[in-house]
Amino acid sequence: MAAHAGVGCGPADGSAYPCNLASGWGVCAKVQTVKVDGREKNGAAAMGTRRWLPGLKVKEGFTRHPFDVEFGVRTSGLVAGRHLKSGHRHDRHNTAYYGVAPSVFQALVRRWRRTGPAGAMEETTFVDVGAGMGRAVLLASQLSFKAVVGVELHPTLAGIARKNMGIWRAAGRARAPMRVVEGDAVDFDLPDGPVVAFLFNPFEAAVMRRLLKRWRKDLAWRTGELDVLYVNNEQEGVLEGERGWMRVFEGKVRRSKADAIADHRIMANQPEGEYASSNWEDCSIWRFVG
Repeated sequence: MAAHAGVGCGPADGSAYPCNLASGWGVCAKVQTVKVDGREKNGAAAMGTRRWLPGLKVKEGFTRHPFDVEFGVRTSGLVAGRHLKSGHRHDRHNTAYYGVAPSVFQALVRRWRRTGPAGAMEETTFVDVGAGMGRAVLLASQLSFKAVVGVELHPTLAGIARKNMGIWRAAGRARAPMRVVEGDAVDFDLPDGPVVAFLFNPFEAAVMRRLLKRWRKDLAWRTGELDVLYVNNEQEGVLEGERGWMRVFEGKVRRSKADAIADHRIMANQPEGEYASSNWEDCSIWRFVG
């Protein structure tokens, strides 16, 4: 079915995130990127070979989010999953790249802190699974985490994220050390100590299952607890079907008025009208209890 602007997963069907309309209204695609691993690449080299991805040019609907305008970084843009090809076997499970609304991120972190995590924030490592251009990493670095790590499969997105981190550090905005790891999230070793993993619906169920299987192996020998903050929680059923996980929150988290206006404007500027947005995100918080 052809995509139709203004039709799809808006308030009429209760969705809380940008949705892919190409496969029929009511079928919602995840909006944010995918992946990460255990190796790092030189940021300058990554940026030097970077080509613009589809969706990152003005003629393709690119519109800057106010976050980027205010802080001089580049986390805006919408890149469909079909354009996020890295040569990895998990490419076909990519969703899309789209930066999380800052207000949603901040509200979900506040709610997580109220759930009574096992470790203090100063002892906890924040891991963004599918970090994209690094908006959530930048936001997390303003908090008192022990460290902030972004894991991103696509080399172009990872390169942009590194450049954004350099700008962020130079402006003195980072309270926590941060880095980007380029590779597959399933291959990424969780650090010791408490970890909170952030997902903005980066991939489909097949990769989510593999990731949870890998985490279970890690948790059998490593020290520390694991919580998951899940925005646009399309694969909620995968977590529900895995033993050892306890959901401590599920609900809608509203965008601020400024973020809602910005995201609606960005979606409206897409030439093909493939995605739509509403004023909230469906979110959940999970805790591994063994």
